[in-house]
This record gives sequence, structure tokens and C-alpha cells, in this order.
Amino acid sequence: MDRNRTEGRKHEVKGAVKETIGKVTGNTSKQVAGNIEKNAGKIQNAVGQANDEIRKDEIRRDRAARRAADD
Repeated sequence: MDRNRTEGRKHEVKGAVKETIGKVTGNTSKQVAGNIEKNAGKIQNAVGQANDEIRKDEIRRDRAARRAADD
């Protein structure tokens, strides 16, 4: 699993907590900061997922090339 996925998920959770605390306390700046961190985490997570897919495709391609070479 790509490191961006785990780090992104961590930021999503941390941002959601900040956002909730901001809502509960009426602290708009904390709420906005939490929302920004949460959304940045979602983007980072998506980047990690894309990297994972690229790696999987490379592995599949290598395996297919080896099979073709063996035939």
C-alpha cells in the first residue's frame, strides 16, 4: 500500500475531528481548517490509490511478458 494512502487517511480523520470540534465550539476558523485538512487528505489518498494501481499494472505487464517469453 502506498504511503500516500495511509498519510492521506490520517489527514482525513484528523481534519474531520478538527472540523467537528470547530462546529461544536463555534470556532469557524478551526472548522474551516479541519475541512481543508480533510479534503487535502482525500486528495492524498486518491494519489496513493493511483500509485497502487500503476504498480499493479506494472506487475501484470511483467508477468504477461514473462509468460510470453516462456512460450
